[in-house]
Amino acid sequence: MGGFDKAKDKAEQLIGSAKEKVGDATDNESLANEGRGQELKGKGKEEWHDLKEKGDDKLHDAKKGLTDDEGRH
Repeated sequence: MGGFDKAKDKAEQLIGSAKEKVGDATDNESLANEGRGQELKGKGKEEWHDLKEKGDDKLHDAKKGLTDDEGRH
């Protein structure tokens, strides 16, 4: 995952967390819920990017293994 994507995901989580805290402190249930949702969305995106990166790495390793094996014959 690119550093920019990771930073965006983390920023979304931090903003969501801040909204949740402000909402809780001011008894604004709507803002607190919005913050929780935004934080979860950021975590979900981060996990998706991590899984995608792992899949891309596995695919790269598999392709490299195939080309290395073909060169030995």
